[in-house]
Amino acid sequence: MRPLLKDTQGQMTVELAVVFPVLIAVAFIAMNALQFFGLCSSFDRTAHAFMRTVAASPAYGQDTEMVRSLIEDGLFHHYEDRADIEVSVAYQGVAPDLDRFTAEMTYHPTLFGLGLRTEVMGVALPPLVHRTQLTLDCYKPGVFL
Repeated sequence: MRPLLKDTQGQMTVELAVVFPVLIAVAFIAMNALQFFGLCSSFDRTAHAFMRTVAASPAYGQDTEMVRSLIEDGLFHHYEDRADIEVSVAYQGVAPDLDRFTAEMTYHPTLFGLGLRTEVMGVALPPLVHRTQLTLDCYKPGVFL
């Protein structure tokens, strides 16, 4: 004769109800972390390339805004609209012949691509910031320290 299992009926449903939000949170964190790390590597390559070629010896009327727009175009050429990423470029004269350019990317985590950028389930999502610097010799384009 089969024993009665009335005590354990529905146990798996309760376990799933408890574990499912945790799985969603882990997936959310992993997806945003992987996307941020991938964007950081692309951003470093793109920012250094445009800072070496354009920012070192700008043409008349070009400034850091021109470099910023080139970095955005080079970084996001395969995306339609990336409202979750902001790019800024700053300039600083270090020595009479050396210029330091600092490019900064700010990434706002999203909930699997949705526009929920400020908070998820009551938890504030701070933006992730990545900076890269390049010091260039303004008299020798392409030479960097």
